[in-house]
Formats: sequence, C-alpha cells, structure tokens
Amino acid sequence: MIPTIDDNVPIALLISAALLGFGIFVSLWRLLAGPSLPDRVIALDLIGFMLVGLMCLAAIVTDQQPLLSVALMAGLILFLGTTAFAIYLQRRGAP
Repeated sequence: MIPTIDDNVPIALLISAALLGFGIFVSLWRLLAGPSLPDRVIALDLIGFMLVGLMCLAAIVTDQQPLLSVALMAGLILFLGTTAFAIYLQRRGAP
C-alpha cells in the first residue's frame, strides 16, 4: 500500500503542535529571564503568535472554520500591541 498525503497529516499536525509547544516554553523562559523590557515584550508577543498557530492547528484538527477567524483577529491585535510598544520605545528613547 502506497502512503498518501492524508496518512501523514496527523503526524505533521502532531509534530507542529509539539514544536509550537517547545517554542512557547523557550519563549516563556526568555520572558522570565529577559535582561531588558524589549526582550520581554518580544517574548510575550512570540508566545501570543505561537498560541495563534496552535489555534490554527486546532481549527484544522476539529474542522471548525470559525477558529481561524478568531486566530486572525488575535494576530491583528498582537501586531497592533507590538507596534504600539515600538512607538512607545521610540518616543521614550530605547534603553
């Protein structure tokens, strides 16, 4: 029997979820141990975007398209927060 693409999808989703989880763990370490405020904010933003990736994986696994809309809105809000923080640092003077 020749393996098809559909046979490998659950394995790919599992590997993707594991890598995103590992990335969240590493980013959490950077958030707690970050030497400066910008490092911590970027780590928090990265955790948010990885959680958006996990939401997208959950949407694929459960076959619920509305989760993709939630993930899109969360990504836009995260982007706006990062942009606002960058503007704040620029006006304040970067440390």
